[in-house]
Amino acid sequence: MPRPTAAQLAYGSATVVCSTLAMLLLSGTSTGVGVAVIGMAALALGLLVALTVPLPRRARAARAAAARRTAAGSPASAAGTAGQPRVPAARSHAGAESRFGQHSLRR
Repeated sequence: MPRPTAAQLAYGSATVVCSTLAMLLLSGTSTGVGVAVIGMAALALGLLVALTVPLPRRARAARAAAARRTAAGSPASAAGTAGQPRVPAARSHAGAESRFGQHSLRR
């Protein structure tokens, strides 16, 4: 499961606080059970809002691409290697000369 974004955390938290205050003021409850029920309802509403906040465009594009790959199927899965991880292609070292004198964390 992906980590929640800052927007999801902010909208969910704001929903919990605002809905709790609104429900407490509108219901006028003073019992501990009533406050607990309202608190649980506000938490559930905040979770629902946090999960339905739109994802950033990059995440949406990545999900759409993954869905297209699984829907279309890959030639590797037809060959019987569906359970094996894919190995990324080798990187090009075309710009290595331009970075020759730069600092590197790998020594």
